[in-house]
Amino acid sequence: MAFKFESLKIWQRALEYSLSISELTKGFPKIEQFELASQMRRAGDSICLNIAEGSAGNSKKEFAQFLRYSRRSLIETVGCLIVAKRKGYVEEKIFNEVYSEAEELSKMISGFINSLR
Repeated sequence: MAFKFESLKIWQRALEYSLSISELTKGFPKIEQFELASQMRRAGDSICLNIAEGSAGNSKKEFAQFLRYSRRSLIETVGCLIVAKRKGYVEEKIFNEVYSEAEELSKMISGFINSLR
């Protein structure tokens, strides 16, 4: 692996979550593909992209800031997930799986931020 972030478990987990979000939004109605689905995919991608970008920083403090950006993007995907469920685009079982995945990733991000202090 050529780049530091590729070996980080948190980045690998964030990438998997991003792929889950992307797959989930494929089933959204056409009217939502450029609205809610797009917003959700961008936020999902932003999680792992901010981890990658932050890993190249000059300090732990800077990396922690990018991790906080990642966590905010994660929370944005959860907000979108709840909206999608309320609109009937996501079945309960899938919602629970993705929501649980988000909870775990949030804990990982928070733990990583704490470890940088």
